[in-house]
Amino acid sequence: MKILMLTRHGYQGSSSRYRFYQYARFFKEQDIDISIESLFDDRYVENLAKYGNKQYISIISSYLRRIWKLIRFNQKNYYLIFIEKELLPWIPYQLESLLLRSNIPYVLDYDDATFHSYDLQSNPWIQSLLSRKIDLLMKQSALVICGNLYLAERAIQAGASRVEILPTVVDLAKYPIEQKVQNHHFTIGWIGSPSTTRYLESLAPVFQNICANHQARLVAIGAKYFQIGGIDLEIKKWSEATEVNDLSQIDVGIMPLDNTPWSRGKCGFKLIQYMACSKAVIASPVGVNTNIVENGVNGFLASTHQEWIDALVKLRDHRELQEQMGKNGRTTVDNRYSLEVTAPKLVELLKSVAGEV
Repeated sequence: MKILMLTRHGYQGSSSRYRFYQYARFFKEQDIDISIESLFDDRYVENLAKYGNKQYISIISSYLRRIWKLIRFNQKNYYLIFIEKELLPWIPYQLESLLLRSNIPYVLDYDDATFHSYDLQSNPWIQSLLSRKIDLLMKQSALVICGNLYLAERAIQAGASRVEILPTVVDLAKYPIEQKVQNHHFTIGWIGSPSTTRYLESLAPVFQNICANHQARLVAIGAKYFQIGGIDLEIKKWSEATEVNDLSQIDVGIMPLDNTPWSRGKCGFKLIQYMACSKAVIASPVGVNTNIVENGVNGFLASTHQEWIDALVKLRDHRELQEQMGKNGRTTVDNRYSLEVTAPKLVELLKSVAGEV
């Protein structure tokens, strides 16, 4: 069986890497031949992270390349098409539907609320052209795979014929059981991207309280440059080669969010990374976070600044609790959020669509 995978980014794009590329070896073991074609290459992703510009010439050439490949697409070579989110962002459904006019079924995968890029737009032209684009794609698909219930509910509302939930997970082979670390100062860790640094900044009063008199420090991996007065802050550049080691050096991992439609579409992946490193976690009780974090068992859920402070103080001052929550978190990942758990499910889902099961 041969599958065409159309990802948003190359391997350096986090969603593409964790929702598509990391499953490659499992497909090979099942004698499934995959062909992966990214819309944007790794150079685009690297430049976006480095410079933050939109690289319009690169975008246009990427769109033209994808359109040309789909026009020349030989449907006899494939059993199905597996698409990350959509074919061409910001292009109306009518064009995408023309490019998908073949007898081959297509499967869509979502790990965030892409549809809100369009239906929450204030621009009336975008609303008119694109607000129902993702819904229409979902409705015509053979299967929609979603990273959480919020996304799945949208697919069901859109009229998708089949919807399945598959969380974003880690490869535990890259996350050895964590050894105890002895930091001189209690270390709060966060991993993310420049665009999500704002969630950290929203907790500035919390960090100023907990880090006063050098009682704690904050390490932000992948964040853009920012400052919070009166705290010991270290911003580390993200790298796939170093992220697990960097996370292994923290004492607690955090995931603050605001309670918005966009945030409710997130899949809580940083929590899963922290837990895979046997770290206790603290998270805002938004969306899938409430499914991943069992309050008081593998971490804490915190809404107000005072709840954040209380949770951090409790973990800072009770090392045994911190370590036990870390162990419980690792068990959570072992049982529910590992590649070894989800890979067989994904293979079965795609085979069922292709008529192999």
